[in-house]
Amino acid sequence: MTQRGTIATSMDEIARRIEMQSSELVQLQQLQREAEASRLIYEYFLTRLKETAVQQGIQQADSRILSGAVVPLDPSAPRKPVILTLSLVLGIFSGTALILLHEFSQNTFRVAEDLEVKTGYPVLGQIPEVPAKRRKKVQDYLKNKPNSAAAEAIRNLRTSLLLANLDKTPKVIMSTSSIPGEGKTTQSIALAQNLGDMGKKVLLIEGDIRRCVFKEYFSITNEQGLLSVLLGDVPITDALTRVPEHNFDILMGEKPTTNAADIFSSARFADFLQGLRDTYDHVIIDTPPVLAVTDARIIGLCVDAVIYAVKWDSTTHRQVTDGLKALEQVNVRISGLVLGQISARGMKRYGYGDSYGAYQAYYQS
Repeated sequence: MTQRGTIATSMDEIARRIEMQSSELVQLQQLQREAEASRLIYEYFLTRLKETAVQQGIQQADSRILSGAVVPLDPSAPRKPVILTLSLVLGIFSGTALILLHEFSQNTFRVAEDLEVKTGYPVLGQIPEVPAKRRKKVQDYLKNKPNSAAAEAIRNLRTSLLLANLDKTPKVIMSTSSIPGEGKTTQSIALAQNLGDMGKKVLLIEGDIRRCVFKEYFSITNEQGLLSVLLGDVPITDALTRVPEHNFDILMGEKPTTNAADIFSSARFADFLQGLRDTYDHVIIDTPPVLAVTDARIIGLCVDAVIYAVKWDSTTHRQVTDGLKALEQVNVRISGLVLGQISARGMKRYGYGDSYGAYQAYYQS
């Protein structure tokens, strides 16, 4: 009976324990489910937190404002003072270099001293530019403005030429140059006018018969001229044209059908000039340029004086020396040179204004 009671008690105890364990197992399973739910919620929020952090990193700017900028009063670029200073310095250096280069390469005559040193001949006159747009106005200008620098320069040329040889005053005078356009024709006409105003009997001959430019200076309708006289077609009195307002006679040129050099080489031309010596006080012959044709070298053998025109700051050293050498080779003696068409502004620009101050009054006249 005792064992039965013990067994019954044990069975009750075991049943109670099993019931307790079942209750605890239910409670354990409930706790596990809550823990699993909490874990899932934690993992979800952790994932969202990481996504949010990544998104913030992507959207964040590469730079950030540390402090507010100060607005400048002047532009920082371009640096105008520096650029202007450098430009000024470079401009001065470049201009100086160009001026020096131009001066070193200068191959023309600007002052009479250089012309005399280079050629070995004296400069008899220096003639400024004549402010006349047309050639026909040149003589009117010299006539109407006798106190101008140009008129005074012609008078100086006349004086130097007539006093170049005190033993024998030149009667037959030739005017020539190296190349065309150096003012030899204007020089011849002005000299004839000046001598005529002195009361001298003067004849101006157009020896440049290849071009015949006197018609651009004078309104002359006489169709007979130098060739007609040399060929004996007309007497010289019929071929001459008197210019009363300029006090000298003109013998116009005629374009030849034969070579002009042959005409001037003939004995008839030499006899013709010799006859004029007895009739006129002075005979001025305007001849072609020396380097262009041979006419001037031939005529030069028959004259008493040769004046050689050189255009200011235009005719090169080589052209002048070659022209003079061509005359020397045939024993033509040059009386002197004339530096013509001098520009007063140009002289000032080159720094010779003080030496040529007299020309300023000419331009104001």
